[in-house]
Amino acid sequence: MKQLITLAIMGIMAFSLNAQEKTEKKILVAYFSWGGNTREMAKQIQQQTGGDLFEIKAVKPYPSDYNECVNVARKEQQDNARPALADAVKNFAAYDVVFVGYPNWCGTLPQVLFTFLEKYDMSGKIVVPFCTHGSGRWGRSMNDLKKLCPDATILEGLAISGNLVRRSEDDVVKWLQKIEMGKDNK
Repeated sequence: MKQLITLAIMGIMAFSLNAQEKTEKKILVAYFSWGGNTREMAKQIQQQTGGDLFEIKAVKPYPSDYNECVNVARKEQQDNARPALADAVKNFAAYDVVFVGYPNWCGTLPQVLFTFLEKYDMSGKIVVPFCTHGSGRWGRSMNDLKKLCPDATILEGLAISGNLVRRSEDDVVKWLQKIEMGKDNK
């Protein structure tokens, strides 16, 4: 009888610990957005995960004119620039999962993302990339992301064409379920 009670208690404790593991993951949805598409995608992810939303901004804002912005982005890339960040994530160490969102600029991450990923230590964290694009999908951004986060677990990301983002909520939900980050997986 003692063994049966002990086994029952152990089972309850294991179930309780498993439930705690699923609910205790603290999620950050960090994103950089120029035209609003990545912001929209980040909001969809935040709504489905309950994570905290953080907009990555450069101290010096990017030009609102598309061609001017492309020129600045290319120059930053050529110079391997690290634009200063306008804001800081409060208590970054407390997050277990970091969604990282960005538009594909010139075939990779915007340089302000390099700054962000070099400033915050992703070691031991789960990093979940998402990107918006014109037609280049990920470009080489996934390779760059892996180099910047060598000690993180990087999950399968989601790339959506910018002109489809506002109609992509079902795709976002399916992706989050697939990677076990949706509301049903908590």
